[in-house]
Amino acid sequence: MKPRLTRSTGTAEAGSPAPDAFDRRLIPPMILGSVLNPINSSMIAVALVPIGAAFGAPPSQTVWLISALYLATAVGQPVIGRLVDMYGPRRLYLCGTALVGAAGLLGVLAPSLGALVGARVLLGFGTSAAYPAAMQLTRREAERTGQDSPAGVLTALAVANQTVAVVGPALGGLLIGAGGWRAVFTVNVPLSAACLVLGALRLPKERPAAGSRRGVDLLGMALFAGALVSLMLFLTAPRADRWYLPLLAAAAGAAFTVRELRAAQPFVDLRVLSGNVPLLATYLRQLLGYTASYAFLYGYTQWLEEGRGLSASTAGLVLLPLSAAALVVSTLTGRREAVRAKLVVGASVQVAGCALLLCVGAGSPVWLLLGAGAVMGVPQGLIGLATQNALYRQAAPERIASAAGLLRTFGYLGALSASAATAGFFPHRADTAGLHGLALLMAAGSALLLLSVLPDRSLARLTPRTLRKA
Repeated sequence: MKPRLTRSTGTAEAGSPAPDAFDRRLIPPMILGSVLNPINSSMIAVALVPIGAAFGAPPSQTVWLISALYLATAVGQPVIGRLVDMYGPRRLYLCGTALVGAAGLLGVLAPSLGALVGARVLLGFGTSAAYPAAMQLTRREAERTGQDSPAGVLTALAVANQTVAVVGPALGGLLIGAGGWRAVFTVNVPLSAACLVLGALRLPKERPAAGSRRGVDLLGMALFAGALVSLMLFLTAPRADRWYLPLLAAAAGAAFTVRELRAAQPFVDLRVLSGNVPLLATYLRQLLGYTASYAFLYGYTQWLEEGRGLSASTAGLVLLPLSAAALVVSTLTGRREAVRAKLVVGASVQVAGCALLLCVGAGSPVWLLLGAGAVMGVPQGLIGLATQNALYRQAAPERIASAAGLLRTFGYLGALSASAATAGFFPHRADTAGLHGLALLMAAGSALLLLSVLPDRSLARLTPRTLRKA
């Protein structure tokens, strides 16, 4: 095997991969870091009821355990993604995964619901670095090898994230059965340690480019965060007495737009983004797809425990067909990008799954409960993979990490909308009437997703291309 030149020093590096092969040493830290968010997003679904019982809190309060994570990640993903574009992936990856370990310890020791919410905020920021770093590394390897066909690597990331997200409730249920709800926070400590070791050993060291500190658009980041937090705080509890939050979001958004259009080094280059209609459509589809996906994960899980009377561990096991279906679909279809076909099939099956939810009730047989999960697993295995592949083709290469961060942000906006809808339909407890109302909302969003895809012929032209080596 021929040695290659390192990115930072230009010296020969022994044991390096072939010039035309993806560096497989990068895959373990990329995958392990990227699953930190979905595992924390999904395990909490079965922990909400026992946490509420421990602290005497209703669902309208425990929903903050979901919202806090997504408030932090929705802001953190594009901000940290931009920093990854500027400073390189290694240092942001290591700082973020270290914060995950600290948040896990805080969750284990939290004396109150407020402290637990604080731990979830730290988790949100900590898990925001790994995915943009992984997308940046994937793009760099494509440029190094000259082969812009990373479907296998992107599929591995998507399959790992989807598998962990849907296995999370079952794993969380088992952990709660063995050690109580605090056990779902404990897992972050060994995961963080593993990420730190793998990241330190395998991610390439880099020096930031001269003058890169002057390119950080701090004002733009602050305005973006202000607009997003104000909007999401309103979405978590949309009431008439919180009328000022949408106005704050609009004002901060307008100031952000003016700032970014005038800045020499904008945080989000709106001039480029506004001309990239296909990428904007991908962000919208991410929002719609993830709203329905997370509404099912959170709403259906709580209903299984309170409306159907199952224990947390049993509810997690009932969701195993969701895991299996998503994993099988992602594995079988992953190496073919086929973005448009995946979105059409995924949205169609999601509509069918929402219709099936209207048939379940407190006395439904177990096979129907399992079947609902299996059907909803199909779009989970298709939509996320399709939007990830679409973004890789549509985003500017030099801003791939920040574009990937924004993709995750729109997914988290969908998750936050789902948690707000869940709290709205389950104000006191997760009953069957609330589940059916949630299913109708999910069906409407899934139908909009399908309608956005059917006339879009540009999706069929997203194909791999060969890059010229420098």
